[in-house]
Amino acid sequence: MKFNKTYTLKQIAEIINSKYIGIDDFPVHGMNEIHVVEPGDIVFVDHPKYYDKALQSAATIVLINKEVACPEGKALLISDDPFRDFNLLTKHFRPFQFSNVSISDSAIIGDGTVIQPNCFVGHNVKIGKNCLIHSNVSIYDNTVIGDNVIIHAGTVLGADAFYYKKRPEGFDQLLSGGRVVIENNVGIGALCTIDKGVTGDTTIGEGTKIDNQVHVGHDTVIGKKCLIASQTGIAGCVVIEDEVTLWGQVGTTSGITIGAKAVIMGQTGVTKSVEGGKSYFGTPIEESREKLKQLANIKRIPEIIEKLK
Repeated sequence: MKFNKTYTLKQIAEIINSKYIGIDDFPVHGMNEIHVVEPGDIVFVDHPKYYDKALQSAATIVLINKEVACPEGKALLISDDPFRDFNLLTKHFRPFQFSNVSISDSAIIGDGTVIQPNCFVGHNVKIGKNCLIHSNVSIYDNTVIGDNVIIHAGTVLGADAFYYKKRPEGFDQLLSGGRVVIENNVGIGALCTIDKGVTGDTTIGEGTKIDNQVHVGHDTVIGKKCLIASQTGIAGCVVIEDEVTLWGQVGTTSGITIGAKAVIMGQTGVTKSVEGGKSYFGTPIEESREKLKQLANIKRIPEIIEKLK
């Protein structure tokens, strides 16, 4: 998430009431999660296991819960609870905005686009030309939709990320300040849910077609001309490259990559990254030919045992 202007390290520290290491006017351009940070971004870390990863990342401001040596060219924000203070920054720079109309006055809607009754279109939404939005679709704030997009009834774009920190009193949600971005010529079926990024974008690439009842988690990037069948569940921070096919009831773990032109057969659990250009099946996932051979051999076990008697 990029800020609307450049802030100083001192200004950011004042917002969250924290100590800092670095010059007062060290520039801060935005805030992001570790996998999408750029120079000028704030990243947070609250566990020693990930200190080095955060300190050596592209982020130049690290919100951290311990005073450590500051890498050259970077700055630190010292907090007793970086998770809490990252949320405070999200609230400050992208606060929830109440709406009392079905289509926000700040929404931009292109020529030829049709929005059926009972839809909600939030603040700062951009919808391109010649789109068809069927009834009861909810499009949360800051969503971007390209041209010639079809979205069927009951779909929700931009709900919060499923991202929590366990505390003694219960689960504390990491607030979502990111967006959903739908590129041109995408088709989205009925009752789909596509969560916005925590700080970045959840993106559906040009020409991709999504069946009914599909879930896409936060910060996931789906490439161009993919096919995703019904009841598939895609976790957060997944990268699905171009022309991938996911058949029905596929489920994925988070943070993996599915290579271009891969085919994932129905009811497969994608538990790890897989190469493109191959067909996969099963849980744990394997190339489909190998998995089907294994299943055929399992069926032969009674026959093999009988021969050994």
